[in-house]
Amino acid sequence: MEKKSRREFLREAGAAVLGAGTGLPLLATAGCEMQGHNIKGSESQWAMIIDVEKARDPRVRTAAAEACRRAHNIPRIEDPQEEIHWIWDAQYEEVFEDQVHEHEPEELLETPVLVLCNHCTNPPCVRVCPTQATWKRESDGVVMMDMHRCIGCRYCMAACPYGSRSFNWRDPRPHIQALTDTYPTRMRGVVEKCTFCDERLAKGQLPACVEACKQKALVFGDLEDPHSEIREVLARNFSIRRKPELGTTPEVYYVV
Repeated sequence: MEKKSRREFLREAGAAVLGAGTGLPLLATAGCEMQGHNIKGSESQWAMIIDVEKARDPRVRTAAAEACRRAHNIPRIEDPQEEIHWIWDAQYEEVFEDQVHEHEPEELLETPVLVLCNHCTNPPCVRVCPTQATWKRESDGVVMMDMHRCIGCRYCMAACPYGSRSFNWRDPRPHIQALTDTYPTRMRGVVEKCTFCDERLAKGQLPACVEACKQKALVFGDLEDPHSEIREVLARNFSIRRKPELGTTPEVYYVV
């Protein structure tokens, strides 16, 4: 790869972030080789389904979030300004603010919905990262995060239209309640997010949140496999995605 000076990096990334603020202009020019559900020529496309009705049960949402926290050494910081989360819940009207109207049932608007990184086909976060600390895997479409390469510029956070990334404002390690040695800890000044449990996928395992959900509120699989469970569920049910008008093509689907 051709080396670029720090000034060139910052100039290009800064321009990209300015574009991110306008939404469509940035996304319209991003990733010209990304087509359909996956990167052109990729072997598979991992995706997730969240059943909104089943996930109403607080036990489902708690099990998913806690399994993710344990698997990835996510610190428990109560301050909402510094909270680190990979999967969490928000009200339906906030998650799908562009798809609700004034006549929606109040119960639906207040329904808690699980949210996480959408692992977009056309991810704006990848476009703006000056160090390539975040990138999209060509083999399966997972949007990855290398926290050792992250310089903490937070351009990716500004570009993400879903608020799916967290920034470590302090050393997170003192706030990890049950440390696991199967996943590396982070340090102050880096961004982190869900990676669809890439370390588990490498072993043929399901993401931790999916495995912890016994009620089948979360379904995970390969969209490129026509016989996969995720394709069957999508074929049987009406589903929506977050902010489809932005052209990011999220790979997290919601059955409503």
